Amino acid sequence: MTLKPGPYLVLQTESGSRHLSLIGSNCWTIGRSDDNNFVLPDRWISRNHAMLQCMENGEFYLIDLGSRNGSFVNGRRVSVPVTLQNGDALTFGQTELQFYCPAPEPALPNSASIARADSQDFTATATLHIRRLISVMVVDIRDFTIMTRQIDEKVLSEAIGTWFRRAGEIIGQYGSWVDKYIGDAVMAVWIHGAKGVDPAEMVQIIQAMSALAKMTSTLHEQFPLPFPLRIGAGLNTGFAMVGNAGTGDRPDYTALGDTVNAAFRFETSTKQLGLDIALGETTYQYLEGLGASEQFFKRYTVAMKGYEMPIIAHAGTFSDLDRFLKTHNTLG
Repeated sequence: MTLKPGPYLVLQTESGSRHLSLIGSNCWTIGRSDDNNFVLPDRWISRNHAMLQCMENGEFYLIDLGSRNGSFVNGRRVSVPVTLQNGDALTFGQTELQFYCPAPEPALPNSASIARADSQDFTATATLHIRRLISVMVVDIRDFTIMTRQIDEKVLSEAIGTWFRRAGEIIGQYGSWVDKYIGDAVMAVWIHGAKGVDPAEMVQIIQAMSALAKMTSTLHEQFPLPFPLRIGAGLNTGFAMVGNAGTGDRPDYTALGDTVNAAFRFETSTKQLGLDIALGETTYQYLEGLGASEQFFKRYTVAMKGYEMPIIAHAGTFSDLDRFLKTHNTLG
C-alpha cells in the first residue's frame, strides 16, 4: 500500500497492517463507540478512550479521556497530555498502534504561497488565516503537582482524563470547542461576529466558566482524591489571527497572537492575586454592559511576563461570578 506523506497511525490486525491517516483535521478521537474517528472493537477500550490533537506547530499530543484501563505511550501510562514522537508505540486496552510523523517538507516562500493560493488547484484544506474578534478562555487545575505526589498513577490518569473529557463536553455545550489541551490546562476559543460580541455570547462564555468550576469541585466525589480539585481561569477578548487548518466534522480553527497569549497570562495572574478568575479589560467592558461592576470583579494592575508595562485585570472568585450570573438572570 502506498502511503501519502503526512502523519498516520499503523494498526496491526489479523489481516495485516491498517493505516489510519492523521490529515484533514486537528483532532481525532479513539474508542469503542461508533461516534469516534477511529473505532477500535476491543472490549478493554472505553467508549470514548483517548484523543489525538495536532497543534499549530505540527506537534501531536495524546490525551487520555478518563479511560478505565488507560492509554500508554511506549509502555508508560498517560495522565496528562503527552507529546508524541515519530515511531512511538501507543496502547489502548489490548490494541497496539504505531505513530508515525515524517519530517515536514520545507515551507514554501511567501511569494510561492500567494501564487499557489491564487491558482485553481488551491484546496480548502490549506491553512488560511483571517483577523477575527475572539474570546479566549484558559482554565488550569490548581495544586496539580501536589496531587500527583499523593495519589496512585491509575487514579490520577482516570480522574484527570475524566476532567479533560467533561471540560470538552461543557465547552461544547456553551458554543465553543477545546482548542488546546496542555499539561493540566485547556484553552477554548469563541469566534465573534463583525459587529462585536453579542451579549448572549458573553453570558454563554461565563456560564461555561462557572460550569467548569462546579464540575471540577465535585470530581473528588467520584475518585479518591486527596483534596477537592479547584481551577483558575483567564478570559480575554480581542482580535487575533484565526486559522482554518483543514476540513472535517470537528472545528479545525486555531487562534494565534497577543490576545491568546494574554489569556494565559491572565490565568497565571490569578495565582498572585489569590483569586479564581481574571478578565481582560475588553472582556470586562462587555460584561459591564450586562451589569458587571466592582461589586463582582475588582480592578487590579498586574505585572505579566512578556509585557513591559503592567496590565489591567478585573478579578474575582467563582462565588463572585455566580452572584453576577444570578443578578443578571434576575434582571433579565
